Formats: sequence, C-alpha cells, structure tokens
Amino acid sequence: MPNDKGRTSMEAKTEAPARQFDGKARDAKDTRRKERRAMTKHMTGTRKEWLAARLELLEAEKELTRRSDELARRRQELPWVRIDKEYRFETDEGSASLADLFRGRSQLLVYHFMFGPDYKAGCPSCSAIADGFDGFVVHLANHDVTLSAVSRAPLAKLQAYKRRMGWTFPWASSLGSDFNFDFNVWFTEEQQREGLVEYNYERGGHALDARPEAAAEGPVAFAAMTGTDVATYTRERPGMSAFALEDGVVYHTYSTYARGVDGLWGMFQWLDRAPKGRNETGVWWRRHDEYNKG
Repeated sequence: MPNDKGRTSMEAKTEAPARQFDGKARDAKDTRRKERRAMTKHMTGTRKEWLAARLELLEAEKELTRRSDELARRRQELPWVRIDKEYRFETDEGSASLADLFRGRSQLLVYHFMFGPDYKAGCPSCSAIADGFDGFVVHLANHDVTLSAVSRAPLAKLQAYKRRMGWTFPWASSLGSDFNFDFNVWFTEEQQREGLVEYNYERGGHALDARPEAAAEGPVAFAAMTGTDVATYTRERPGMSAFALEDGVVYHTYSTYARGVDGLWGMFQWLDRAPKGRNETGVWWRRHDEYNKG
C-alpha cells in the first residue's frame, strides 16, 4: 500500500540502502581526492593538460636551443689573441710548455681547477665538475680536442688526489708560473686585502670576494673541506679557457668564469630536469667518496 508520500513500503526499504551506499561512495571519493591533495603540493592535471603545457614549454626550449647555437657561433668568431709569454707546467710526462699541453691536437680546453698549493684536497665543487668531464675526455681527444685541468698545487698533490678520485684526465701543475694569475683564476693576498680582485670581467660582486669574516656559507664550508682558511681558499677561482694551436703559435680564444661554467657542470644539468630542480637550501654536495662517511 502506498504510504503518505506516495511510495510503497518496499520502495522505501530499497531506497534507504541506496542512499547509504551513495553517501559512502561520495565519502570514498572525497577521501581519495584529499589523499591525492595530500600526496603533493605541486599543481596536478590530466594527461591532456600536461601535454598542452609540455608543447608550450617545448617551443621555449627550442628557442633556447637556437639561441645557444647562436652564442656558440659567436664564441667561435671571437678574435684570437696570440700568446707569446712562456708558461711552464709540470705534467705526468715531465716539464711542458702550453703548446705541449695540446698533446698533438689543434685545440686545448683548460679547466681551471681550484687546488692551491696550501690545499689539502681539491675543491669539492670543482671535483663534482671533474667527475662529469672525466668520462668524455677520450671522446674529445678523438675529435682533435684535448681537455686538461690546470691547478697551482704541486704535481705530487694533484697526482695523489687524482688517484683518490679515480680520474684519468690530464692534470698539469702551474706552480711557479703566471698562468693562473694571467687568466684571472688566482689572486695575491695584496689584491684580496685591498679589494682589487677582478674576476669574471668585473671587480667585486662575487660570492668568493667576501671577506673571510663575512663569507657566505659556501666559501666557509668549502675552505674547511680543502683544509684551508677562507682567505686562502678564495684566492683560487674556477673557470675554463680555450686555446688554439696553429703553425706552432698558441692563441687564446675564450674564457668563462663563475656561473659561466654552470653549463659544464653535468650534475646540475640533470637536476634542472628533475621534478624538484636543484632544490637547494645550502651546500649539499660532497666529493663522490664522502657521501657515506656521515
């Protein structure tokens, strides 16, 4: 018999569990939505939304690639500067000139590795960069390009550290020559004290220029990791320089410093493509044999 709302008792009985189930379904759906929200603070979307955003980003990436190609062409068009000054280096093969560092090839890339005579170990950041290029030195060598590191530490120190790190790239000591000074990757105590350091084509303004008592976390931490004080550590600087050898004459063709070597730091190129990017709040990297030492 119909009740006062026009429904039979049977209809009322079957609708009650339906409403119950519907309520549970909504609750479950809300719970899953909350769980998804709790899993990430990042914007989420559908595959279709991701693809649309990715294609838009792709256009920007292609433009950056084209711009990078143009900058590479402009680097190659820089005027070459003849080097007449005699520089001497100590290498595994003995005393060498700058021309000898080419090892029979016509192009030389020098990584200015921060390892001063008073360092107990190489700079951790330079070490991370060297971890990257150690593997492809052989490929460059088979394309008429020698890649060599150069530092002011005595050759014996460089050789010992190279063995510790397991590297195979050429590494020359410039101790006793003006090479690092002339290519703006080493400065005197007087320059440092009087604020006359010109690095990366400008005077001052770089994190490594900070006075020891006011130095940022990076220089303080890295100085300790190289077994030196901040002032000694920061008189050395990172960079890379390119040279050409033509008809027995060496020419300087290009140099870059500071963030200019960022593109050569393979670790960061990978992190820039990771979901959280570089995700840095301070100095986090170590030499590759120190991560499990606490």
